[in-house]
Amino acid sequence: MAPETEPRGPEAPEGPVLAAGCVLWRGTAAGGVEVALVHRPRYDDWSHPKGKLHPGEPPQSAAVREVREETGMVCVLGQPLRTVRYLAMGRPKEVRYWAAEAVGGGFVPNEEVDRVVWLAPAEARVQLTSPQDREVLDEALGSLNPL
Repeated sequence: MAPETEPRGPEAPEGPVLAAGCVLWRGTAAGGVEVALVHRPRYDDWSHPKGKLHPGEPPQSAAVREVREETGMVCVLGQPLRTVRYLAMGRPKEVRYWAAEAVGGGFVPNEEVDRVVWLAPAEARVQLTSPQDREVLDEALGSLNPL
């Protein structure tokens, strides 16, 4: 995962950077599933929508807000997924994830995200930059019933 700059949010200086995100999915007319991935030009990577918590913000609220900010989509949180831990700029970072169904909205490019793609799960798995994001995707797909 690409390093990020300037940690912000409710963390103490010695504590982890706290973030939240979603594996955003939607059903297809054929009865399948597509997953949304975001491209961040700053890091030139493909990932799930996610971002840092604001001070005092619950992780679930941050996850929904970040999906809206990065993809333009309104979502409904589903199954909680794993928490991914890694170092970003030499500091521990924790990202809590949920599976989330897209129920409306539309993407407009912005400073953080220049592209959003909807892909079949196998294509999304290949497109993701981080192996940890692939693990989160696999867990989310396992929680969707039926696939």
